[in-house]
Amino acid sequence: MSESTNPHHPALSRRRLLTGAAVAGATLPLSPVAAPAQEGKAASLRVLCYNIHWALGMDGKYDVARVAEVIKAAKPDLVALQEVDVGVKRSSRMHEVRMLAEMTGLAGRFGPTQHYEGGLFGNAVLTRLPILDVEIHPLPYTEATPELQTYPRGAIAVTVTAPDDKPLRFISTHFQHNVPEDRVAEAKAINALFADDGDTLRTILAGDMNAKPEEEPIRILLERWSNATDDPPSPTVPVVNPTSRIDYIFYRPTDAFRVTEARVIPEEMASDHRPVFAELALAAG
Repeated sequence: MSESTNPHHPALSRRRLLTGAAVAGATLPLSPVAAPAQEGKAASLRVLCYNIHWALGMDGKYDVARVAEVIKAAKPDLVALQEVDVGVKRSSRMHEVRMLAEMTGLAGRFGPTQHYEGGLFGNAVLTRLPILDVEIHPLPYTEATPELQTYPRGAIAVTVTAPDDKPLRFISTHFQHNVPEDRVAEAKAINALFADDGDTLRTILAGDMNAKPEEEPIRILLERWSNATDDPPSPTVPVVNPTSRIDYIFYRPTDAFRVTEARVIPEEMASDHRPVFAELALAAG
């Protein structure tokens, strides 16, 4: 990595601010941008959130191309990915962000959260929109002990030019899986980073929050965000016969967007999570 990190600590704990750049060699050519909205028709965004389980499918096969096909089928403008490997031994040292970008025709940016098996693991964003800026933020977490296996957590925020030619921020994140207090702290950190009273930038937040709709982390987020979901929220895990919703797409400010479609995609093989899709119309003005 070009940024200095402590090689003896698994977490990438220093905030990196990248302008139009990517992390860990994930600098990829931009694909053609989405066409501007037709006159008299509201501009809209197709958004996908997908925990890809480092492309290990439910059949035990490692298959990045299969994940790419799921993404392409949704025809997204913005994709938030979680559990992404870059240069990791278990995934044959593949650069999954670069591979998915090439296979989908989208631009990719990687937000690593930890060193793992000689490589990096974390979140990513794919987009067909022009990228203006990239920020990577660590989130609070409980460090692992011999008795408790935890993982560093973070968020990657990519600012793009939306179809209405105005800036829009898109965030991919992944909350702690086994420490409820961490998820609460991470929700509060997301609000502080991207949703304080003085932050008026249109923003879409997507991720695996590891929390059900009625639980405290989601209640904290809903103090500042609106939820782009079907009603009642369709479950996303386990991937076969799912019973719980833990993957989400949020947006703010509320009056900047209108949800025209929200659903969970019934994909049962490529990952251990089902993808979440939403189409958001952008308010005029």
